[in-house]
This record gives sequence, C-alpha cells and structure tokens, in this order.
Amino acid sequence: MKNIASLTKGETAVIFGKISDLKMSKGFKSKIPMADGMIEDDTGKIKAVWFNQPYLAKMTAEGALVRVEGKVSERKKTGELYLSNPKIEVVGKLPVGVGDSLFGADKEAHTLYPVYPESRGVTSNWLFHGIQKVFRSGLLDTLTDPIPEEILKKYNLPSLRSALIWIHAPLKNEDAQSARKRFAFEEIFFIQLEKQHTRREYQKQKAFVIEPSAESVGQFVSRFPFQSTEAQKKAIDAILADFKKGHAMSRLLEGDVGSGKTAVAATSAYATITSKPVGRQYGHLQVAYMCPTEILASQHFESFIEYFAYLNISVGLVTGSGCRKFPSKLNPKGWTDISKAQILKWVASGDIPILIGTHALIQKSVKFKHLAYVIIDEQHRFGTAQRQKLVTKEGLAPHLLSMTATPIPRTLALTMYGDLDLTLLDQMPHGRKPIITEIVLPDQRTQMYEKIRDELQTGRQAYIICPRIDEPDPTKEMALMAKSVKEEAKQLKAKVFPEYEIGVLHSKMNDKDKEQVMLDFKAGKIDILCATSVVEVGVNVPNATVIVIEGAERFGLAQLHQLRGRVIRSNHQAYCFVYAESAGEKTRDRLHALKTAKNGFELAEYDLKFRGAGELSGMKQWGVSDIAMEALQNLKMVEAARTEANRLLDIDESLAGFPLIRKYLTERSAEKIHFE
Repeated sequence: MKNIASLTKGETAVIFGKISDLKMSKGFKSKIPMADGMIEDDTGKIKAVWFNQPYLAKMTAEGALVRVEGKVSERKKTGELYLSNPKIEVVGKLPVGVGDSLFGADKEAHTLYPVYPESRGVTSNWLFHGIQKVFRSGLLDTLTDPIPEEILKKYNLPSLRSALIWIHAPLKNEDAQSARKRFAFEEIFFIQLEKQHTRREYQKQKAFVIEPSAESVGQFVSRFPFQSTEAQKKAIDAILADFKKGHAMSRLLEGDVGSGKTAVAATSAYATITSKPVGRQYGHLQVAYMCPTEILASQHFESFIEYFAYLNISVGLVTGSGCRKFPSKLNPKGWTDISKAQILKWVASGDIPILIGTHALIQKSVKFKHLAYVIIDEQHRFGTAQRQKLVTKEGLAPHLLSMTATPIPRTLALTMYGDLDLTLLDQMPHGRKPIITEIVLPDQRTQMYEKIRDELQTGRQAYIICPRIDEPDPTKEMALMAKSVKEEAKQLKAKVFPEYEIGVLHSKMNDKDKEQVMLDFKAGKIDILCATSVVEVGVNVPNATVIVIEGAERFGLAQLHQLRGRVIRSNHQAYCFVYAESAGEKTRDRLHALKTAKNGFELAEYDLKFRGAGELSGMKQWGVSDIAMEALQNLKMVEAARTEANRLLDIDESLAGFPLIRKYLTERSAEKIHFE
C-alpha cells in the first residue's frame, strides 16, 4: 500500500482515497468505451481509467471511500501518471498510516488484503468478498477443530476458527504467518498419522523368520570384486536384523548412484534364499526384484548371474518383451530365452528362487511358492494395495526393501516415506575418484569438445544428455526451445566427431530398440550416446567416463547429480560438463552447488531451499498443498508432527477416541494420494 505522492511509473500498488469526477466516455481515436475518475488522498490526486468497462462509472458512488489496486502508467505526451484498469472496491473507512509510516508506528492499524489465484470471471476481489460472506453467515461458530487442543497449545497454534479468519483477512502479518503455520502442521500431522498407522498395520503381519549364519553371509560378501564400505555393512546388518523379527520389514535404502545398493540387495537376497525358514523344513525361500524399466531389469539379471553363478542357483527374468532363465541347460555359464508359461510354472513350484522383472512381477498370473522378500528398485512408492498382492498363501507378508538413488531431503523422507525405516548409503566405494564437474558457458563449447575428444582417444565413451527428443516447432507457442537428441546426434556426427560412432536413446523408442542401443554402447560399438534423461535411472557402463548435460538449468540439482552418476561406475577419472544456455548469475550460483556439494543429499536440501519442494522429483503430483510443501523445509515442524502422530497412536491405535481425526483420515484415504 502506498500514498498517491509516492507512486512511480511501472509499479503495481494499492492506494486508498476518495473517488470523484466519475464519468463514461469514448477514446478520441479508438472509440473504445471507457470510464474514468479521480482518486484523492491527503498527499495528492491520480486519475484512474477503465478501458471497455464504462459501467464502472455507474457502480461507484461519487465521493465514496475506495481501495484501488493496479499498475501505474504514464501518458507519453504529458508525463502524467494514471492507473490503468485497476481493481476497485468501496471500503467503510481508510486505513491509518498509508504510505511511508505504513510499516512504522501504525503498522498494527492497516488492513491486509489477500491475493487469490484468478481465472476468467472469478477475480481475487470476488473471492475475498465471497469468503467474507461465508464468515458472516455464522458457519465458523459451528466448526469443530480436528487437532486436539493440547497439541494446539503445545505448539502455540491458532484454533481452526482463528486460523481461517487469519489466513483470509489478517489484521497483521504475524496472524497470517501463524495461520499458515497451523495449516502446514495440520496437513503434515495427518500425513504422518496415515503413514505411521500404515507402518504399524504392515508390521503386524507375520513374515518368514530368516536367520542366515554370519559366516556364510561374510563369505558371500568376500567374493565381491571390491571392498565393502562401512555404510554397506551397516545397511546389511539392519536388514538382517529385521529378517529375524518375525514381522514384515519395510525399509527404504537411499544412496547416491554408485554407492553399492545392488550389492546390499544381492547380499540380503543371498541370506534369504540360502536360509531354511525357522521351524520349517521345505526348500528355497524366494526373492522378487522389481525394476521400473526393462533395460534396468535386464541389467540386474546380468549382475545377479555374476553374484550367484558359483552357487548353481536359478535366476529368472520376466518382462513384457520376454522371459529368460539362468543357467541354460546347454550353457551352464549363460542364460536362455524361455516361454512365460514355463518360467511361471517354475516360480510357482519354487524351483526359481530369484525372479527379476518389471511391474509384470505383480500380475495375477505370477504366483510364488514361498515369497519371503521383495526388492523394489527406483520405484519411489510401492503402495499398500500392491504389497497386499504379494502376501503369500500361508498368510505371510514378504519383507520389503525399496531402493532409490534419488536424493531425498530428510524432512521429505520423514514425511512421505514415514511408513518405511530409512537407511542411508552415504559412502562411495574405496578407490573411486571424485568426478570433475565443469560449468560450461555458451562461449566455451569448443574447449569442451576438445576435452571430450581427449577422453575418446584413450578408448573411453561419452553421454550427451539433451532436454528434448525432437526439434521444437518454432511456430508453436510456449515450445521448449532446447537441444534435441535427434538433431544433436546429426550435428555432432556431421561437424564435431565424424570419426566416432554416435547412438541415440530416448523414451519414445520401443524397449527392444532401447536395449539393443544400450548393449551396443556397453560393448563399445557406440562411442557417444545422445540421450534424454531416460539414462538417469540405473544404466551401468563402466567405460563411459564423460557426460555432457545440455540445457542444465532445466533440470533439478538432484536430477543433474543422478545423471552425473552415470559416469562414476569405475575407478577411471570421470568428467561432467554442465552446459548452461543462460549465463545468468542465479543459474551459475545454483549449478555451482554441483561442484561444492559433497553428495546428493546436500544437493536435494539445496534444491528444497532454493527451488521449493515442488521441484523435487515432480512432487507437485503428490497431492500435497503448496503450504505443506513449504513446511517440508522445516525439520522441527516435521519432527513435531511425527512425534504427535505416534503419541496419539500409542494412546489409541484405532483412533476410536478421536472420532474427528478418524473421520478425516477415512475421507482422506478414500481420495488416496498417489505417490508413484
């Protein structure tokens, strides 16, 4: 809010004053119908003009006190300031201290006005008055607060009635902030209640008790071609401890790309399939390993063959494109293609203890004999209903390990993954060299290509990541003007690296073609792979040591970090060139965090702080309001909400004594947030 004397050209401001000289007219040349009038406060006068809205002159009484909000424009010839198409409303009295003193001694006295998202026909003003009408109806006095009073007092939160008034019509800024805090706490509190309740229910389900000998697990780990990190050892110990409890494990294993999650999964799978369940004498327990893509499923199939070949244990692969089994009768060291009917028969009889695949694993046709352990790779959420599908005929729930390389800020992990125990792999394997990351500005492209050529000449390979698949249509409004995979591959072949083989990989290709390209790249038949961020998840080519990320400002830091992780799969020195189309200071500062952050978790926290939670892993799709997303930056609030949710469930797990909370949760689960 400003006084008239302090208005400047180009700004949008709110002024209060008395309106006079209202009249209708038409533009001198344009003949556009319009209304205009003069607004006056104790510092001066300014004209307001409403184009194509002549009726406004009849709707406002001469001499009325008004609140006017709009852009300050300037007449070219005279230099006179005027308000162009401002919003106007009649007010009962003028606020005290408009102008310079507004935030001084009289700050308590002014009125704050809310700004709502507008759409055609529904203005912010209309919404404001509509909500005031609801308030005057007495509805507020009929509301019952779903949050227990003791919790409100403990954290100094306003009641529901006060918070609703303060969020829409606060008398001071502190009231508005207090209301935001209350609604943020409320939303996170109910998410926590839901998650903690789910966790308790799942943990009530009986599971196979698995107690492998420490010696045999140690021998399996000793066969790895690398030395295990302390973080890996702790993760394995935590999982094996859960296996012994007799109720279903729910654990999230979070670790940077290359931190050794697959080795942890393989060790815990080994512990499962080599153990006889306590008190039972039948054969193998079974493990299901689910991946988001066929490329990744095939890759893990190959990895598990390496881990388990010496044990002569069967490993199966089920994807939409076909099925495989290791070992083959003809070649005991290799796998063979088999029919889906045959592999399902062996899974049902328990003859295949490890089955790897995509979502095809949870189809009705896939029946396990003794499924004891499910590993989900890069599947950020695996719903309760899906877990239920995997409960065995004996009524035993499988232990569940969900793995992700997506760095998740601590507050988000504690909230959205509240039903899972969290294990972090925060160390990289011994001997791994830190990646050299360079921010490349528009005038440094030639030098970048020379550095890439140096690596290619030593026999290494490179990824070039582009934001688009096809070239943008320049005639299309809002088209993303960014590098495309197909065009970039042509340009590089024609003008930069004609002597090298260049391949293309993107999400519109069918799974068979994608897999062939990856096999060729892995075999060294392709030197440079031009791809979209489809390579972000799990693709493993140890000989690739260079990655270029075009249009880097279009990606979140956590995603850039994951893409960069594609080239730290070996002990060779790796390089990441982050190319920014914009040379702006803000872009440079954000990308510079890639060079300074120690790990992906730091970057995720940075993204949360500077870009907001909505930018993290597409979380706008999570059905969580902006106000709660903001609160996810507040660790104390998240921990408080979690503590109170658990305390309530300790008192009354069925929540029968808290009917309002129970009703709210029932309605909430009917709408069910989709986390995938």
